[in-house]
Amino acid sequence: MENRITQLFKIKHPMVQAGMVWNSGWRLASAVSNAGGLGLLGAGSMYPEVLREHIQKCNAATDRPFGVNVPLLYPDIEQHMEIIVQEKVPIVFTSAGNPKTWTAFLKKHGIITAHVVSSTKFALKAAEAGVDAVVAEGFEAGGHNGRDETTTMVLLPSVRKHLKLPLIAAGGISSGKAMLAAMILGADGVQVGSRFVASEEASSHRAFKDKVVVAKEGDTHLTLKELTPVRLLKNTFYEQVQQAYARGADREGLKALLGRGRAKKGMFLGDMEEGELEIGQVAALIDRVQAAADIVREIMTEFEAAKKSVATL
Repeated sequence: MENRITQLFKIKHPMVQAGMVWNSGWRLASAVSNAGGLGLLGAGSMYPEVLREHIQKCNAATDRPFGVNVPLLYPDIEQHMEIIVQEKVPIVFTSAGNPKTWTAFLKKHGIITAHVVSSTKFALKAAEAGVDAVVAEGFEAGGHNGRDETTTMVLLPSVRKHLKLPLIAAGGISSGKAMLAAMILGADGVQVGSRFVASEEASSHRAFKDKVVVAKEGDTHLTLKELTPVRLLKNTFYEQVQQAYARGADREGLKALLGRGRAKKGMFLGDMEEGELEIGQVAALIDRVQAAADIVREIMTEFEAAKKSVATL
């Protein structure tokens, strides 16, 4: 399949693997790129030299394009950007911050840029900043999210109505049918996160992958909006957050409860009770851990079958 996204990123399938903290290391990114999608390294959980190591290992593992996701709210951004330039990374997705801060710098170095947004207003700001593509992420998504709780089905047509740039849909997409629905609503491609958490190559702890596989409807909740909104699997830490709200905790109280390294403790080190477990609502539809290449293949096969099915409606 060829369209604006495959042409922009020089990939076979218009599918991007989300650059998720503690999940998206070089093994996952290279596997997705080798399967014809666009793999992304999640720089948000990497110290600068760790990012350099993952870029170099990804380069050795694939001869196809891959990129780096850089959440702009994390520290070490300047060093991350310098390493990205030094290592000649061709594609960068920025998120959780103002795209104007780094887009011009990246474009000056010939890097294709995309920015993740949760509203039409921010999509237009990203376009003004000069990005090459926009990722419109609905509130179903895992990890850091928008405060307005706009769903993917509402967000996509709104952004498409106001934006001419290549548009990537994110939030609640784990199947070929969902991919087709997103493209009918105006997307040129999709970004898949949660399903790749449940992949053999994801760098997250096996206990977290297994927790995702058994998740049911209602097992996630968007919370901590006073800090940075995040969708969490319900566990002991989540209950502690809810208790803090019931006590009337302010921003500083919530920040103290969150502490440092809470996401690493859960997703990377495997503490399923005291750790922060970030995942999307679509976890309820994920029933097994698979190789990343099989995930790409299944989604694209179902996508092609769904196109034929829609024609008969």
